[in-house]
Amino acid sequence: MSKPPSFAPPLGIPDSPAQVERRKQQLLHILSKGLPTLPSYVLDLNALLGSPTVDLKKVGKVLSTDPSLSAQVLRLCNSALFGLRRRVLSIEQAAVLLGTERLRTLVLTCSVMQFAGKRIPPEPLVAFWQHSFLAALLSERIARQVDYFEKEQAYLGGLLHDIGQLPLWILVLEEAAKQRPMPPPAWPDNLFMERNYFGMDHCKVGRWMAVNWNFMPSFLDVFEAHHQPDRAQHDPYLVGIVAAADRFLQAQEAVAGEPPEPPSPEHPSSAEPPPSETDAAGFLQACLPRLNEAERHALLEMLQTEYIHFLPLVQLGLAAASGYAPEEPNPQA
Repeated sequence: MSKPPSFAPPLGIPDSPAQVERRKQQLLHILSKGLPTLPSYVLDLNALLGSPTVDLKKVGKVLSTDPSLSAQVLRLCNSALFGLRRRVLSIEQAAVLLGTERLRTLVLTCSVMQFAGKRIPPEPLVAFWQHSFLAALLSERIARQVDYFEKEQAYLGGLLHDIGQLPLWILVLEEAAKQRPMPPPAWPDNLFMERNYFGMDHCKVGRWMAVNWNFMPSFLDVFEAHHQPDRAQHDPYLVGIVAAADRFLQAQEAVAGEPPEPPSPEHPSSAEPPPSETDAAGFLQACLPRLNEAERHALLEMLQTEYIHFLPLVQLGLAAASGYAPEEPNPQA
């Protein structure tokens, strides 16, 4: 995810264990009280769209109980992100044109976006979803190239792998409102900085959310182990696919953004820096050890090509869905 926005007050991370513990307890409070369970109709939609024979009339009827969610799903369907040649006018039509699996993913995503949009300003939220949608699209492409059967699971895993960052952002904004010290500027996706400021990292938070929302075990793996795919217990291949997409995007975002500050004794760097093109083969080998050297090279070429293709589509799609246009990095940088 990109750097924190400029609205943050002066930076500084205290050394007091009591302050870290206070933030951790507040984060646990947000997780237990501030995050709603998924609405029952979302679970109903998940069941309807996952059945062997989908009743599209029932799907449309259930989704019509939340007009704003339905409208957001249709806006995303009609955005450049999906490149449909026909304008989608109904949820039933969306199911036909996109497929029920992709529609199910969109419904879940939009319900989470709705919640997050009420608590987090547009700039960090759009940066978060840009990274997430790119990870979803690249994870799906990797799944195709390595012949992973559950391609839609790869898409959904890529889309939601960093979901544990949202409660961290909520806490940061609460701290900012009280003029309390902020985390270091590069904290998002840096497990070391997250643990030192919040008392836990977004991987642990994501696993808590996945359990609370009754996700399947393979997605618990994705949320918790995408920084360390070798620790996956249920579907290491799925975790490796998402981890590869995530690590590739970290490299692109590091190149597109400002040069990182050198580490200091107060703010040491993460033990897991984003990969550069020179060590890309290494991170692919760590994430997907089954691949041989030629397969890794072909995969890296595919990722570079698809990233350049997907970046403007995702930016246009998010601008249409949110009404906020993020600053455009140069994919050729």
